[in-house]
Amino acid sequence: MTSLLHRERHDWQRLGGLHTAEEIEHQPALWRALATALEAQQPRIDAFLGDWLRQPGHLVILTGAGSSAYIGEMAADSLNAAWPAEVRAVASTSLLTHPELYLTRGQPTLLVSFARSGNSPESLATVELLRASVDAPRFLNITCNAEGELLSGSAGRADTLNLLMPEGSCDRGFAMTSSLTTMLLAALAVLGAGAWPERLGRIRSLAGLADTALAAWAAPVQALAQADVRRIVYLGSGAQEALAREAALKVLELTSGRVMAVANTPLGFRHGPKSMLDEHSLVLVLRSRGSVARRYEHDLVQELRADGIAARVLTLGPEDEAEHLPAFLPVPPLPQDGLDDSWLTPLWLIAAQLLALNKSVALGLTPDNPFPDGRVNRVVQGVTIHNHDPR
Repeated sequence: MTSLLHRERHDWQRLGGLHTAEEIEHQPALWRALATALEAQQPRIDAFLGDWLRQPGHLVILTGAGSSAYIGEMAADSLNAAWPAEVRAVASTSLLTHPELYLTRGQPTLLVSFARSGNSPESLATVELLRASVDAPRFLNITCNAEGELLSGSAGRADTLNLLMPEGSCDRGFAMTSSLTTMLLAALAVLGAGAWPERLGRIRSLAGLADTALAAWAAPVQALAQADVRRIVYLGSGAQEALAREAALKVLELTSGRVMAVANTPLGFRHGPKSMLDEHSLVLVLRSRGSVARRYEHDLVQELRADGIAARVLTLGPEDEAEHLPAFLPVPPLPQDGLDDSWLTPLWLIAAQLLALNKSVALGLTPDNPFPDGRVNRVVQGVTIHNHDPR
């Protein structure tokens, strides 16, 4: 029998979580496959982007819905700092309702769409919205489904570059796990600055770190999930702020809403949300690499532990022995440079995915399909797309 994330495969099958467990576990392999695929496609990518990102008047919108929207939020600030073009994250669910706040007809705009299936109504409608609202839009579709409408509907268009993620990235389980981290790394590599070997080297370096992390984290996270925790709080700043939102969403999805999960920033948490803490609460503070951010994080951790209200206050991320705040999970040695907070988010996401998966099992749910009644679906349903008058 083959072990998978500290359980036998037949146990995951019996528990209804085999797909999700496999998709968390195979992320390092997918990331290596991604690096190889991007290396082969480098000439096509460079030809499409050219010097587009070097133009101060250009706009790049990173978009998606739900977890796919958080991909853009995790990457946007880092990419925006790297280029003269403006790079911002706007969820497709916001673009569709208030396009006048984000789109200008005469401004050259590149829409980067993240989509696991490529079939959600918002993804498809956002592309049509850009075509109707911007004079010369361009499109970069990063998706995991070769048969999705997002790819098939734009095949052969000169204004579109389609990047299909490696086989196996289109998660079979309900929650986005490997699809999300693979698309995030694709965006950071394709739209990032620096030489291609350097960018691809970061992906491969992360894959090695993830191999170590998966082996070390599966057992302690499984044990943590057994605790009587009914509220989980993820706190992060910078790229970790969006990471916190995605981590909280994973808990909500895989526990079918039975565990309430929220996200905030370490500084923002004091401004009201802290009142939610009780003896059934778990707080996870996502640590930054920046020294100033780390001081704020350190202060809050010390404060929450002194309060003694939450059941546990844990940290996850780069460690600093001088701070006397050891991370809950052992962190593989990180390179001194090259991997900033945006690039490290896929590594910390593995821990969040493991916790949500094991909490689902602890509650007697089936992680591959936590909503057997169909009230929430893997590909969103029930959305009516309304026309917008661009005037």
